Amino acid sequence: MGIEALGNVLEKLLHELNAQAQLSPKSLLVVGASTSEIAGERIGSSGSEEIAADVFNAIERFRKHNGCTVAYQGCEHINRSLVVPRDYAENHDLEIVSVVPCRRAGGSLATYAYAQEDDKVVVEAVRADAGVDIGATLIGMHLKHVAVPVRGSEAFIGQAPVTMARSRPKYIGGPRASYPDAGM
Repeated sequence: MGIEALGNVLEKLLHELNAQAQLSPKSLLVVGASTSEIAGERIGSSGSEEIAADVFNAIERFRKHNGCTVAYQGCEHINRSLVVPRDYAENHDLEIVSVVPCRRAGGSLATYAYAQEDDKVVVEAVRADAGVDIGATLIGMHLKHVAVPVRGSEAFIGQAPVTMARSRPKYIGGPRASYPDAGM
């Protein structure tokens, strides 16, 4: 699969996720991606700026169409911190950390996202409404507490497995309680 085709598959999956997550301009989408895994290599072993650019561009096309904010997760070497717009971090009282992602400590996608956008910062954690994990990057720690799996029409981007999730509010109460989305 060519680089351009990878972006097309990702963009298709993002729209499928959105059909269930119903992301809005107030929503946060977390994305973690191993460009090494996409290329068929072991995670963290051979990051690719070219693949990162294609993944980033597909996400940005979706973001511009949808209006949601995107948090790009870095790798374990920067504690899976995330690249977000400064205004989002400040408006949501997120803790900004002192690190600049690089390919060997942050991963190619977070590094690329940080370099492409004006006024980006890195934050320690978020509570996202939905997420896409490409290559087992473990985004779950950045999703709201009740994550609901979303199965897309494609299971892989390149050689990397893709896992998607949306969140929903917690069900609280007991047998007498009713819930607005109980039929989902």
